[in-house]
Amino acid sequence: TNFVEAAKWWQKAADQNLPEAEYWLGIFYSNGTGVTQDYEEAVKWLRKAADQGNADAEYSLGSGYYNGVGLDKDQVEGVKWFRKAADQGNAAAENDLGFCYAKGGGVESNMVEAVKWYRKAADQGITLAESNLGYCYANGAGVESNMVEAIKWYRKAADQGNSLAQFNLATCFFNGQGVSQDYA
Repeated sequence: TNFVEAAKWWQKAADQNLPEAEYWLGIFYSNGTGVTQDYEEAVKWLRKAADQGNADAEYSLGSGYYNGVGLDKDQVEGVKWFRKAADQGNAAAENDLGFCYAKGGGVESNMVEAVKWYRKAADQGITLAESNLGYCYANGAGVESNMVEAIKWYRKAADQGNSLAQFNLATCFFNGQGVSQDYA
């Protein structure tokens, strides 16, 4: 793989305002892939793509603001960008928005709202969201406690290799919660 060559061609396409190229060029600058790492340049390209409605760029800006990577940490601004991306169906943004509502980062804590966003992401196969949704059902956080539903979501995430879901599923079998007790 020739990342330098890819960056060169994305630069040409980005210079012609192609949002997908602007996004990838921003990611390359953020990671130092094929170019010298430069957060200022990364943000410039990501913002250009986001301003044209590129959901992946919106999500990346949200992450940058929320976590303070390449941008001044501003969780409220991060949530704003996550919401823009989530409103376009970006599953990673939906999951992170659920996390923001669960933890009260950048928004007021609201487990009902967290569950809503986790479900959207889980329905798109995001394993972390599936695991988080299982936790919500197991603990009655934002939804009525329902161990059968918790097991369903833990199993989906566990089958995809999510270690926390595997642990939680094993604990359910060990304790006989939502399933018949089974030490094996």
